[in-house]
Amino acid sequence: MYPPSGGEQSKMRRDLAPETLEAFHAFSRQVFADGELDMRTKQLIAVAVAHVTQCPYCIRSHAAAALRAGANDKQIMEAIWVAAEMRAGGAYAHSLLAVDELHKAAQAARDATAVQNIRE
Repeated sequence: MYPPSGGEQSKMRRDLAPETLEAFHAFSRQVFADGELDMRTKQLIAVAVAHVTQCPYCIRSHAAAALRAGANDKQIMEAIWVAAEMRAGGAYAHSLLAVDELHKAAQAARDATAVQNIRE
């Protein structure tokens, strides 16, 4: 379904914008360097985010990087479950928007009934 990373497509992408690609790689190296968070933690975060963004290339590369950084299978799966909860939590939290519309429609119907009752 997805072309493999590497090969002619990757070369073409690199050739089309080499300076931008190098800037992106430098940014990535800086982001994943040890800092207040260690590499393992950053890679576990990346695994979770990759699942939320549903990027198959990112899922594969960051799962492998998390293993190389010392994460174990259970830690990676736990990060994925955190991502799943956050995605579901977002849907639940945003349900307030739909419920607000339901509330407005019900209020409008009550107001229309009240006006009709006054006219009668």
